[in-house]
This record gives sequence, structure tokens and C-alpha cells, in this order.
Amino acid sequence: FDQMEVEGAEYQLKPMNCPFHVLVYKDDLRSYRELPLRWAELGTVYRYERSGTLQGLFRVRGFTQDDAHIFCLPEQLSDEILTVLDLTEKILTRFGFSEYEVMLSTRPEKAVGSDEIWEKATSALTDALTRKGWAFGVDEGGGAFYGPKIDIKIRDAIGRLWQCSTIQCDFNLPDRFNLEYVAASGERLQPIMVHRAIFGSIERFFGVLLESTAGDLPFWIAPIQLRLLPVSDDFRPYCEEVLAAAKAAGLRAEIDIGGRSLSKQIKVGNQEKISVLAVIGKDEVERRMLTLTSRKVGKLGTFDFEAAIANMAAAVETSVEPHEVEGVAAIDVESQPA
Repeated sequence: FDQMEVEGAEYQLKPMNCPFHVLVYKDDLRSYRELPLRWAELGTVYRYERSGTLQGLFRVRGFTQDDAHIFCLPEQLSDEILTVLDLTEKILTRFGFSEYEVMLSTRPEKAVGSDEIWEKATSALTDALTRKGWAFGVDEGGGAFYGPKIDIKIRDAIGRLWQCSTIQCDFNLPDRFNLEYVAASGERLQPIMVHRAIFGSIERFFGVLLESTAGDLPFWIAPIQLRLLPVSDDFRPYCEEVLAAAKAAGLRAEIDIGGRSLSKQIKVGNQEKISVLAVIGKDEVERRMLTLTSRKVGKLGTFDFEAAIANMAAAVETSVEPHEVEGVAAIDVESQPA
């Protein structure tokens, strides 16, 4: 692409990732036995958005796409689309998005590709959605000129819909770049190319996530997952020991800066939306325990500190909240010897 001038400065911009994956495909002669081929990247791309339209993370000039491309045989298309739908659901639900509006867009008036390939591709997308069990609408004529597509909008905490994931068949780029594979018959045939992006724009997705959660992020991606609140500075050495163990387990943890009462520490922790607060007093130090409170569900109880750290590490590993991890029970403090 040629340089372009934007507000008095010259830029050399990459508008999309797709042609680069196409060139990787063309790097070798492909056999039908190799297909499907799947390549993915987090690629930065650029759009010229006018200054007055720029808005936070939602509308920017440079953004990152979770771009992936699948090159497959026509008969593989439905299974590939279903696999992408499964992956999309798995990822979006981990961020707390479980309600979607799904739209299948079909051939527009001006399009490339034969009627036969359009019918096969549209049928494959319809079949995949039916097998997935998702309700979907049909936007007649709303597809891209190069192929039919599935668009997924996610519903946030207050009911707003946001365009997010997209899965698009492409007959144009394989034709423009003369992509081929050797079929079982020995013929040279053209593969189907599928574009898929689950987040779309990473920046925009996290803008939506922050809006939906009001900054109260899920435990597994929270900036600070655990804050230790010592009742007095006498208990800071134990806090340091717990902190070292938490960081060794991969948790993002810290000790309160000190110089304020316990009630003030708790108030500040709640204001800063810290996922889990651990009060450290005399009993916790003597019995090597942690008394935990979660922003999501309130008091979790008192736990052996090593078990508590293991519980929170497991929550991060499985992308759930600490109280949703099975197998770690709170200690009955009253029954413990002093």
C-alpha cells in the first residue's frame, strides 16, 4: 500500500492481516490431505478514523485483531464453522458473556463466486448453527461481496448489544491470489478461505468488558487478585511470607501500604475493586491461616494459607471465581486449638 497523509504526517499503514496468511499458504503446493490449515495471529492493523470520531477504546486508529484464517475443502466447512462456534462460546463465557444475538448474512446483489459455491457455503454455515443449537436470524443479502458470514453480538450487563465475533467465508482472496490444492483426482482446485475473529478488536472488546463489569473484572484477569490487610505492622512479616507464596503461585498480590486502620484498608480495597481481601491478625499468624473476603460473594471463611493460595491459583487456571473451585473447605476456627 502507498503512503498516505493524515493531518500533515505521512503513514505507511497495514489495513489487514489476511494477505499475509494467503502468502504463507502459497509458499508451498498443498494437498487435500493437508487441509484444513489453520493460522492465527494477534496482528495490529490501522484505519483512518477522523479525529472527531475517535472514542476511548471503542474507535481508534490502530488496533489489534485476533485474526485467524482457515483454508479447507468445501465438505469440511460445516465442521470447521462448528469448531469456531464452540471456541467462541468457550472464550466469551469465560469473560462472563453468555447471551448473544446471532445473524447469518447471505449473498448480496453484487458478489464474486458461483451460485453453487455460495449455496454450499451458506448451507454449511446454516448447518453449523443448527448443530450448535443457537437461534439465529437471517439477513438476506447482507453478506460480504466475497462470501456469506455469521456475526455475533454480545449482550452486556445492562442489556446493550455489541458487535463482537465474526466468521466469514471468502471466495475472493483464493481467486485473486490463485490459491490451489491438489485434489484426490489430481486436479488443481480452489480451497475455501474462512476469516474468523472472536474478539474482533482486542481494544474494543476490553472497552466493552470494562463497561459491562464497571471495572469489577473477573478474578482471573483482575489487575490485583489478592490484597493482604495486616491488622498491625507486627503481622507484616507473615504477610510477606504469604505474598511470596502467592506470587510464586502466579497470583497478582500485594500488601496494603499501611498507615491506616483495618476498616480504612477494607474500605479502600472495596473502592479499588480488589477481588479478594485477606485480613491478617494474631489468630491468622499463630495458626498460619488466611481469612478471606470476596467482592463477588462476601466472606469466604478462614483457610489454611497454603490451601487458600492453591485455591486461588486453581481459580485463575480454570477462569472462575475462588468460591467456585471445589475441594477447599473453610476451617472451623472454633474447633481449632489456640
